[in-house]
Amino acid sequence: MAYDVFVVGGGPSGATAADDLARAGRRVALLDRAGRIKPCGGAIPPRLIADFDIPEAQLVAHIRTARMISPTGRAVDIPIENGFVGMVDREHFDEFLRDRAARNGTERLTGTFLRIERDAEGTHVVWRDKASGEERRSATKLVIGADGARSNVAKAEVPGGDKIPYVIAYHEIITAPPANDRYDPDRCDVIYDGRISPDFYGWVFPHGKSCSVGMGTEKPEANLKSATAALRKMSGLEECETLRKEGAPIPLHPMDRWDNGRDVVLAGDAAGVVAPSSGEGIYYAMVGGRVAATAAQAALASGRAKDLKLARKLFMKEHKTVFRVLRSMQDAYYRSDDRRERFVSLCHDIDVQRLTFEAYMNKKLVRARPLAHIKIGVKNLLHLSGLVSAVRT
Repeated sequence: MAYDVFVVGGGPSGATAADDLARAGRRVALLDRAGRIKPCGGAIPPRLIADFDIPEAQLVAHIRTARMISPTGRAVDIPIENGFVGMVDREHFDEFLRDRAARNGTERLTGTFLRIERDAEGTHVVWRDKASGEERRSATKLVIGADGARSNVAKAEVPGGDKIPYVIAYHEIITAPPANDRYDPDRCDVIYDGRISPDFYGWVFPHGKSCSVGMGTEKPEANLKSATAALRKMSGLEECETLRKEGAPIPLHPMDRWDNGRDVVLAGDAAGVVAPSSGEGIYYAMVGGRVAATAAQAALASGRAKDLKLARKLFMKEHKTVFRVLRSMQDAYYRSDDRRERFVSLCHDIDVQRLTFEAYMNKKLVRARPLAHIKIGVKNLLHLSGLVSAVRT
């Protein structure tokens, strides 16, 4: 069978792209490696739930508070006003998205991408079928590469696809303990401590009956498992049963180009669209899948390969400024424990708390309070310059 679009990668980005295209009446294949679960805190904002029609049944927890913990152990609790952050378990959430795409007309394939071949008959995706072990060759007009941070599609087809900077994320899914003075099933803990991560952060994210505990780092010398063990001990979770362990690269910089000018466009982690500073990826992956599908639709309708550029253009038009601000925050505050201490101190500020979570929930910078922005800018400079103490009394 010949496809209009062959999607490589069945995570949130690929599944979203396939679903959108199938709903539009296109012939779509979705190739996924069965059994892989990406390490992920699992947080999704209200905008994602609304934009992508996520049912309540997929939410395993409703987070009402975020706790920021500094290197000295000082904690700042930030209430999530007028809403909540939903939590999903990627093992079930990703399968829900793939299944929904299939119910809307996508053909699901299970196997491993090998290469793209072109001849007089057109473009073909060569892949290995998991059940038989045999190579398959599928004809298609376009390919969407949504196969993760070390995307083989990107490496082979798009300039710069082999040079995406990333952090390595590792987490352990554990059985959640009963609520106690250290663990709250309605609270996410974010740990800014060089002993856990020298350049990023650690996390404790409740998932209802289970919990994700992990960290990320760009430092190859860091021992991720030892750091996570230390984090579990620090959080009173060392005795909880470990259900599974997962690790993977997480990109932190959108690629300058997402298409090959011919028949391939990238989406999600393959295009580098994970938010700096926060490491948030699910929402941006699904947006990446949607804009890739939009670009594919445009290219199929017009016959112009240049329309594939629409994917990056649409994404960056809405999210470029947010990514730039978050990158600046990461560069400014994650470089040392002194800076991390100052960052947590800054989080005490009510304006910082409100604007941060309004931006997170709605996925855009809040412009309704210009005075608050000015105040935050001044306080930020005072903290970075060391003119105010990082320790609050």
